[in-house]
Amino acid sequence: MKDQAEVLRMRMQEMEGNKQAKTIAVASGKGGVGKSNFCVNFALQLMRQGRKVLIFDLDIGMGNIDILMGKSPKRTFVDLFKEDISIQDIIERGPESLSYIAGGSGLTRIFELDDAKFNYFQKEFEQLIKSFDYILFDMGAGATQDSLHFISSAHEVIVVTTPEPTSITDGYAMIKHLVHKDNRLPIKILVNRSFNEKSGRETFERLAVVVKRFLASEVTLLGVLPDDRSVLEAVNKQRPFVIDRPKSRVSRSLEELVLGYLNESRTQASSSFSFVDKLRRFVFER
Repeated sequence: MKDQAEVLRMRMQEMEGNKQAKTIAVASGKGGVGKSNFCVNFALQLMRQGRKVLIFDLDIGMGNIDILMGKSPKRTFVDLFKEDISIQDIIERGPESLSYIAGGSGLTRIFELDDAKFNYFQKEFEQLIKSFDYILFDMGAGATQDSLHFISSAHEVIVVTTPEPTSITDGYAMIKHLVHKDNRLPIKILVNRSFNEKSGRETFERLAVVVKRFLASEVTLLGVLPDDRSVLEAVNKQRPFVIDRPKSRVSRSLEELVLGYLNESRTQASSSFSFVDKLRRFVFER
């Protein structure tokens, strides 16, 4: 009979072999709400909790993940199809060795791929699924038919809004598109640049009530981040605020948010569907 240690090793190897990264699309109804900045700092805080994280910049034509980190990428996502190179070759390293893939121009071509090239993308992407715990898609502001394919294929979506009425309205419009495409898609709300926690929660409640009433759907609150001048100062330095000002209000709030998110994730059943399989259905069966 195998001893207990050997049985444990076999179970751990089996779990590792079945590992699948959680894909999260970070979206917003309008630009200027701090979506990309949140994405970078959220990723760094996840890493500080021992998670392996990759950011995919999918803001078509206006990607700025590298700028926020003060980096100049050698390759972008587009090069994966131009040069037929491995997806590992286009992964760049940011602060604290954060892994990211820059967007580049001409990104819409992925939605014009033939079956053979999509199979190549699928094979390459499956490497990432086994290498990371979380893959964050930093999407462009607003909704296009193509971007909705990617967003709706993720395991969950984080919609970033601010308390401003126009931002809430545009956030609702994004949620409406997502619910119509897949009403089972988990949607979380991040209220950014809030005057205080109470104000941020009130913003979420207003949005949640409208979603429930008119879309017969539900959204959950990811968290509230305060309006903090240290964010602007960090952006001007091209440094993530959790690195530039780790003791600031916004950095402390984000750390608490991530701890809560990870604790909640432990109690939820992981989704079994494949991001790429779902994306294939949207792209080729429309």
